[in-house]
Amino acid sequence: MNLREAEIGKEYLIREISTNDEELDSFLFTLGCYAGEPITVISRKRSGCVVSIKDGRYSIDNALAEAIRI
Repeated sequence: MNLREAEIGKEYLIREISTNDEELDSFLFTLGCYAGEPITVISRKRSGCVVSIKDGRYSIDNALAEAIRI
């Protein structure tokens, strides 16, 4: 299952992130978005969703949400 299919308000553990961009992987790692880390979808919008990772909230687009496997 990917992050686009996640229920709003439910905490999930990230299983893997499958992007083909090393810079994007590195950026996500600095945000705390990596395998084994809990993530929660706060709200969903047409172009993406807002997620909570550690103590931060981030807006991500649908393509990235599909790359995050939970």
